[in-house]
Amino acid sequence: MTEGESKPPRRYTMRARARAVERTRERIIEATANAAATRRLALITLEEIAESAGVSVQTVLRQFGSRAELFEATTRYVREAVIKERRPPANDVGQAIRILVDHYEARGDAVLLLLSQENDDPHARAIVTVGKQVHRAWVAEVFDQFVHGDERSIDLLVVVTDVYTWKLLRRDRRLSRAQTEQRMKDLVAAVLASLNGSADV
Repeated sequence: MTEGESKPPRRYTMRARARAVERTRERIIEATANAAATRRLALITLEEIAESAGVSVQTVLRQFGSRAELFEATTRYVREAVIKERRPPANDVGQAIRILVDHYEARGDAVLLLLSQENDDPHARAIVTVGKQVHRAWVAEVFDQFVHGDERSIDLLVVVTDVYTWKLLRRDRRLSRAQTEQRMKDLVAAVLASLNGSADV
């Protein structure tokens, strides 16, 4: 076999190894995100993350360097996932709220768990700070045709579409998902009407 003939297998092997390393990294991040959805961050150990991901603690540390860097990578991963999940359709506020409620149905309880830790855990505080920024950016995008970047208007719409509003309706009042969505639409419509005279949601 000539030297030229041996190169493609080596390139293939390198690509396969790179994909395997990336997949391992993703499994570790997914295990971390899943743990954070149900348990306080301070209680989550590298040992349980490694076991859940099917790797050793040494592999976790080789990939991320430290527990803090693992949480930072997980925050970035979840942020991108949330942005994709909540991507709104153009000029369709009703559908955007439906997508938002779908997101809260899937992740709302995990978000509330993180929010309950933000004053005690720096990792939780960093995660929810990013989450709040993502939500505000979502509101500014969805309602731009009504608010045109006005910060006061954005403030009001952030509140009525917040995860705590979903919690009050869905968890505390025990309304159905459909009722919760409609109440949030009613709140949005009321805010938009106060800003623009009338609005259909």
